[in-house]
Amino acid sequence: MFLPHPVLDSLTRDQVRMWDATFAPEAGGQRSPAIEEGIWRRTQDPANREQSGWTEDESGRRRVVHYRLHYGLDRTQPMERLVLEELYLYVSWLAPAAEIAAHRRDLDQWLTDGRWKPTGNLDGSWRRGDLYATITEHTVHPQDERADRDTPEGFTSLDVTIHSEDYTLTRAARNLPWDVLAGGMRVKEQRGTPAYADDLSGLLEHLPFVVEAGCGTSIEAGIPPLHWLHEVYRVTARAGNDLTQGYAFTLSPAADILIQEMLTDTVRKVDDMTSMFRSLVLAEPTSAHRALKALHDAGHMTGPVATHNFDRLFAKAGLDEAFMRRYDQRTPHMPFPDDAKALLVIGLHADRRAVQARARKLGLKVFYLDTEGVTEHGVHKPYLIEGARQGDVVVRSEATPALLHLAKLLNVNV
Repeated sequence: MFLPHPVLDSLTRDQVRMWDATFAPEAGGQRSPAIEEGIWRRTQDPANREQSGWTEDESGRRRVVHYRLHYGLDRTQPMERLVLEELYLYVSWLAPAAEIAAHRRDLDQWLTDGRWKPTGNLDGSWRRGDLYATITEHTVHPQDERADRDTPEGFTSLDVTIHSEDYTLTRAARNLPWDVLAGGMRVKEQRGTPAYADDLSGLLEHLPFVVEAGCGTSIEAGIPPLHWLHEVYRVTARAGNDLTQGYAFTLSPAADILIQEMLTDTVRKVDDMTSMFRSLVLAEPTSAHRALKALHDAGHMTGPVATHNFDRLFAKAGLDEAFMRRYDQRTPHMPFPDDAKALLVIGLHADRRAVQARARKLGLKVFYLDTEGVTEHGVHKPYLIEGARQGDVVVRSEATPALLHLAKLLNVNV
């Protein structure tokens, strides 16, 4: 496994210009759009018993996953290509000591099967090409000591880190998943009794509006939904066919195949990991994005888009973005213009960054544009908006037809 690793073998002139305008490090303001990062922490708790398998006799398991993928353009070839420049993957398990010991033996076998070679370093690391792997066992995990968190009796921890050569993280970045863990489980919002409407015509009485967007518009553009990443990083397994039952967490080391895939079939797994970023670089703004740009240019939409997506589709469409996706529990700043009268929430199941709460506090009317369901294998399953309140308005529709209709009502050409 050598880096840089090709993600797209050749880019057109237009794609290179798009990259420089929307994904180059300086294009994203305070964050680098060229870095894809994800964190999942899964624990057993009475509040998540259906997903975690918590019972009085089965509790205390934990799995933490943290990854960072750095992308860039390789301009040394006749045609520029998109490449993965740096890789970092960290997985930590807390489980009964016997399971940890068995998993440690499995890891040794997978290192051998994958032709990893010991480096001879004091950290006991292994190397394959430009990647290094380290395995660390803990009777008491240092992060549990740091947080003064008890270790269940008979449990131990095991950490695996796989990273590119000379890759380093700041202490704050290494601590980030554990700081998220210390923040506790997210408390779901309490749904009220919103009104329903056939279209967005009610928004005409509350102009201009601000937009908060989830993955709905991205899915319409052909980008995989979030649960695709859950599958890539083996975070969850479906508990049943009903979305209200959620997904079962991967908590047993024996059931976790992520590191096995990385050690024994490294190139294929890295291709799997980079597939999401490849799709969003290739994705083009839809008619929904173009409609919002036209509405913004006409003065009916105001401010930046509060986006939870890292696909940069709104930026590609020429709109400013306020990036809401964070892993700590802090709320990013969302600038609401003084003239805003409404918030239009598009394709977002749960407002994890309190944008809607701040909009209500400012007296803005909240509208939702959402199908309130997910179609899988041709079957539509209910997936209600989590925090809709009395006084809010829900329009059950995909984004593109509803926004094109809104533009028509406002005599805006798209």
